Amino acid sequence: MDAIIIGGSFAGLSAALQLARARRRVLLIDAAEPRNRFAAHAHGFLGQDGVPPHVIRAGARAQLAAYPTLRFHDGAATAAQCRQGGFVVTCADGSLHRAARLVLASGVRDTLPDLPGLAERWGRTVIHCPYCHGYELDGAPVGVLAGHEKSAHQALLLPDWGPTTFFTDGTHEPDAQALALLAARGVVVERTPVVALLGDAPGLTGVRLADGRTVALGGLFVAPRTDPGPLARQLGCALDDGMTGPLVRVDALQQTSVPGVFAAGDAASQMHNATLAAAAGVMAGVAVHQSLVMAAATR
Repeated sequence: MDAIIIGGSFAGLSAALQLARARRRVLLIDAAEPRNRFAAHAHGFLGQDGVPPHVIRAGARAQLAAYPTLRFHDGAATAAQCRQGGFVVTCADGSLHRAARLVLASGVRDTLPDLPGLAERWGRTVIHCPYCHGYELDGAPVGVLAGHEKSAHQALLLPDWGPTTFFTDGTHEPDAQALALLAARGVVVERTPVVALLGDAPGLTGVRLADGRTVALGGLFVAPRTDPGPLARQLGCALDDGMTGPLVRVDALQQTSVPGVFAAGDAASQMHNATLAAAAGVMAGVAVHQSLVMAAATR
């Protein structure tokens, strides 16, 4: 096998398409647990705006199935090793797969804030990206629950989507400059911690604060802690500290610190967005093909 791609969402499918069109032998391993599985529709994705993510993926898989050098393996990849100039991937069913190159495109694992009512709203009215989901809130009041030092910057953007409250949650107090910018944008800064979400899930009518007050909201933006999972660590890939958790370090060609291992999508990017994931997958697929060509030509 020329390449194994782990992850069958936008990044992995895009990488697979480039390699299949180069007539390379590709195995796409897909656990069918994409990060965006909780969202009813994808937005901001040119040509696919408003289409359910699972419909986009199914259409892409159908197109890829037309390429004879590409195979699918439905199941989770549980281990990955460097071995004899290539890579071996173990899947949950015990099967082993070998290839000369490896693309990590399985996204990140989200750890959500521990608040009553939050998990059942994730991807609907509790969201992380205003460019992906802000328009659908239809101008309703929105909140930002501080999760890292850049949360105040997100709150600064959000009044374009609705009246905004920034909940510092007692952990991320903006500095004087940030407070002045938030005030200029009409953002309310609330320092009392949020203790619960209100309304019939997945809908949201507001949040309850620790002092018993309630704040009306139609949407709440949060920054879950993210992690790329164990495979990058097993392979020895260098990780960088991102705003919400570790990121797989990649160069402009999506090459990791381990020769022959590439990474694309949310696991290797500060910005988590379908279009950017697909673009990174294209780059990874092209870079894998070129590395295979050069390796053969210089043998």
